[in-house]
Amino acid sequence: MNLLAVSPSPDIRVVTVILLAMGLSTPGKAEITSLDSGNIDDILNNAGVALVNFYADWCRFSQMLHPIFEEASNIVREEFPNTNQVVFARVDCDQHSDIAQRYRITKYPTLKLFRNGMMMKREYRGQRSVAAIADFIRQQQVDPVKEIHSLEEANTVDKSKRNIIAYFETKDSDNYHTFEKVANILRDDCTFHASFGPVSEPERINGDNVIYRPMGDAPDMIYLGSLTNFDLTYAWTQDKCVPLVREITFENGEELTEEGIPFLILFHIKEDSNSLEKFQHEVARQLIGEKGSINFLHADCEKFRHPLLHIQKTPADCPVIAIDSFRHMYVFPDFQDLGIPGRLKQFVLDLHSGKLHREFHHGPDPTDSTPGQEETAGEVVSSPPESSFQKLQPSETRYTILTRDRDEL
Repeated sequence: MNLLAVSPSPDIRVVTVILLAMGLSTPGKAEITSLDSGNIDDILNNAGVALVNFYADWCRFSQMLHPIFEEASNIVREEFPNTNQVVFARVDCDQHSDIAQRYRITKYPTLKLFRNGMMMKREYRGQRSVAAIADFIRQQQVDPVKEIHSLEEANTVDKSKRNIIAYFETKDSDNYHTFEKVANILRDDCTFHASFGPVSEPERINGDNVIYRPMGDAPDMIYLGSLTNFDLTYAWTQDKCVPLVREITFENGEELTEEGIPFLILFHIKEDSNSLEKFQHEVARQLIGEKGSINFLHADCEKFRHPLLHIQKTPADCPVIAIDSFRHMYVFPDFQDLGIPGRLKQFVLDLHSGKLHREFHHGPDPTDSTPGQEETAGEVVSSPPESSFQKLQPSETRYTILTRDRDEL
C-alpha cells in the first residue's frame, strides 16, 4: 500500500486557535473513546450509535478534524447523556493497522457509523464542522418507524418510495424490537411504518405481520420468516430495500466509487422507465452471479452528459449501456441486443478476462469478431475512452488517500 505524500501542518495548534476564535470549538474535556483490538468489539456492540474516526496523526486532514470532532462530542454528550446511547470513538490506524484493515480504511480521516456493533454502509461524508457532525448524530436518533393510526393510512403511503409496513400486537415485544433494529439499519433505503393494538388487528390474523410494498403498482410481498430472528428479518428486508440496480447521483457517487468495483451503467432519460425495467430484468436474469464483482447502476442521461461525451454519445442516443472500469469506459454495442440470452453477461465477462481492454489496444482476437470494434485504413482503433466516474472518487483536497494499484482493465 502506498501513501500520497501530504506534508503535515507545521503547528496544528494554530488550526485549533483559529477554530476557537471562530466559535467552532470550545475548550473542554472531550469524551472520545480510543479503540484498540482489546476493547473495540465490546464498546461498539454496546453502543446504540457510535461514530468512529479512523485517523493518522501525520495526516493534516486528521489533525484539522480532531478539535472539531472533540467539540461535536461535547455537544452531543450534553443532549444525549446516556453513555451507551451515543459513543464518539477513534482509531489510530498507524498503531492499529489490523483494525484499519478489518474495516477497509482507504483514506484518512474516515468517519464510520456503527449501530449496535454493525457498521453502516454509508459513512459520514458531510461538512467537517461541529454543527454538521452534531446534527448528523441528532438525525440518527430520530425514530425511523412512523406509526400508522389507521389502515387507511397504510393504504395511502407514498408509492414512489419503498415501504415496509408492519402490524404488531404491542410495541413491547421481541418481534417489534427486531423490526425496530432492522429499521434503524436500513433507514436510508426504505420507509418504515408500524401499527399496534386494535388498529393492526385486521392484519394480524396469523400473528404479527410484515409486508413490503414496492414502488409503483407491484403487489405487496409478505415476510414469512420468524420476526424474532434478526438475521432472517434483516436479510429479507435488505433484499427488498436495496435494489440490485441502484441509481448513481452526484450525492452518492463518491460512496459508490469507493466500493472499488467497476460500474455497469444504463444511461437513460429519466422518464424512460421501460428501458430501466428491461435492464433490471436482464441484470437479474443474466448477472445475479456477478453481484459483488461489478456494480449495477442506472444514471440520468441529462445529469450525466459528461460521461456520455467521453464515449461519444449524447442524451439523444440513450438508452446506452457502458462499463466504467475506473481506467477506461467500454460501450455495449447495441441496446437492442440486451435481451439476447447471455449477451450482457458476456460483455461483463469480457471485462473481467481483459478481453475488452486487449481488443481495444490490439484488435479483435484472431478467433473472434467482436461487434463494435471498427477498423480504419487497416488499423484498429486502439484508444478506449478514459474513465469518467473515477472523478467522483474521494478528493485529495479532503483526504489523504491510501492508493492501491488497480488491474489494467
